[in-house]
Amino acid sequence: AGGGAGLSPERRAALGASLPLVQRDYRFERVWFWGCIQGVRGAYYIAQGLGPDRAAPRSRLYSLNCLDWSLLTPATKEMLALAEQVKGRFQGDPSFEYNLAEINAEAAARLIEGGKEPVIKEEARLIATIEQIDRAVGIVPRGAFVKTPLGSVHENRHFEGLSLVEAKKLSSYFHFTEPVNLKNKTLLEKADLDPSTDFLDSLEHDIPRGSWSIQLEKGGSVVVLRSLLWLGLTFYHVPRTKQFGYVYFGTGEKNLDLPFML
Repeated sequence: AGGGAGLSPERRAALGASLPLVQRDYRFERVWFWGCIQGVRGAYYIAQGLGPDRAAPRSRLYSLNCLDWSLLTPATKEMLALAEQVKGRFQGDPSFEYNLAEINAEAAARLIEGGKEPVIKEEARLIATIEQIDRAVGIVPRGAFVKTPLGSVHENRHFEGLSLVEAKKLSSYFHFTEPVNLKNKTLLEKADLDPSTDFLDSLEHDIPRGSWSIQLEKGGSVVVLRSLLWLGLTFYHVPRTKQFGYVYFGTGEKNLDLPFML
């Protein structure tokens, strides 16, 4: 609510009733409410289903009314590439088709050569956008998850939250996705890292620099991080407790003007 977005009491009640049923029906270990992508004619409410291994690909579902949920297919490289061609607001209709011939003639020509229609459905764009947001700005506090010697990732039972001093630093937060920068670090840089907790990329090296805003709210009792690259992504953490999470309320459009705004 601090970011000027939220759910009405009716939507909250609907989520409280429908998400436990989703967890039961799909046999998820946990279900997270991921957020909402606002379209021109309607909104998509997104939830994520998690299994025992938190680093495994997550199941994603969407709903138009917070009651009836539909499972989304996993994002593919082709889907991500096509979705990047589409600009502008979502319509709010999963069956709406974008004509690629009007957007990018080259991409449309490649699809026609491959025997496919030069269109992309809004549902595919939705899948790709959720994947992009999760990869770019889905974050967790340092130490909240541990990696076992077998490679699976689990919640750290000994995590008691960051101290207030640590919570104010960008280096205390990690991208909860496959690391990229970590692989490029030298052995000397890796020497101080704990392989069980420091197995993800830190936010301090994010490009462009300044793409995160850190604020203290409720008299300094809650640390809030907001992404300036994907406007609408808000992460919160209550220092010295296990409470943290993020939610996205936005239009599903990347802020491409950010480098000029910093």
